[in-house]
Amino acid sequence: MLDGLAEDEVRRVIASAHRRRFARHEVLFHEGDPATTLHLVDKGRIAVRVTTPQGDVATVDLVLPGGVVGELALLAPGRRRGATAVAMERTETLSIDETTFSALRRADPTVTDFLVQLLAARVDRLTERLLEALYLPADVRLWRRIVELSEVYGDVVPLTQEDLAGLAGTTRATVNRALRREEKLGTIALGRGRVSVVDRAGLLRRSSS
Repeated sequence: MLDGLAEDEVRRVIASAHRRRFARHEVLFHEGDPATTLHLVDKGRIAVRVTTPQGDVATVDLVLPGGVVGELALLAPGRRRGATAVAMERTETLSIDETTFSALRRADPTVTDFLVQLLAARVDRLTERLLEALYLPADVRLWRRIVELSEVYGDVVPLTQEDLAGLAGTTRATVNRALRREEKLGTIALGRGRVSVVDRAGLLRRSSS
């Protein structure tokens, strides 16, 4: 995440941060909380979840080591969290509050440039997901997410069908039907709270269709 900063600025940002440790399933912050800090993910993985208009909870992103969560807290004072962040496993972050980050921005304008680049990358990612949602079938979106997750977790992706549904932008029922069909084709195997990739090449072909 800090690749866009000079080495001395990277050291300054890290020196200004506080190391936080979270247990598996521990919440970093809740949707609706005051947005006062960002978290640089050092170890572990964080699920970003939102409440749908129907009252369901959907996982919309998975933040990996080297990523950041909660950066919108730095844009303006008084903001509220738009999502809940939950540690998927034992996780360590470097947290920076808005006051500290404002001081860093005043000390060096390149920190502001870095924040703009970070947000631009986030917009690009959201645009890509929106185009997928508009023009790709739900099962293709699902295969793409599983392929991406297998690059992180390996052949066994330890996410629930609810998590996969949120990441693919569809319903759990749709995910369940698609996974059952795909299991019969032999590209994946289903387990409790996990999906095992058996034929990665086959799943890649399915995700590009």
